[in-house]
Amino acid sequence: MSDSVRVDKWLWAARCFKTRSQATEACVTGHVRVNDEPAKAAKLVRVGDTVTARTPGGERILKVAALDDKRGPAEVAQALYEDLTPPPEPKLPWQLFEAPPERREPGAGRPTKRDRRLIDHLKEL
Repeated sequence: MSDSVRVDKWLWAARCFKTRSQATEACVTGHVRVNDEPAKAAKLVRVGDTVTARTPGGERILKVAALDDKRGPAEVAQALYEDLTPPPEPKLPWQLFEAPPERREPGAGRPTKRDRRLIDHLKEL
């Protein structure tokens, strides 16, 4: 095994992204940083590097513990990195529930089927 691997392959093997093309797209759009520098997909990572990636699950900060360019079981993938991501801040009680949708006044917005029939009846007169 070599002493470095492409960052997109490593992110895919570490199961940060479902597909390698998603990992490559994240690199191209600037959502991946290696040692606090923007990383293209071909950037090589080595053991000890810090990779910051904006994944579908949120921002992740990973320290490279091992290298692999093949995707394997989850247990093997978890051995590839040390997760340095800080835990999310606890939500306050009033933040636990979403606000209910705003209510509209009756008659505001699109007419109902009954309203449309009444309008059609009035137009015929």
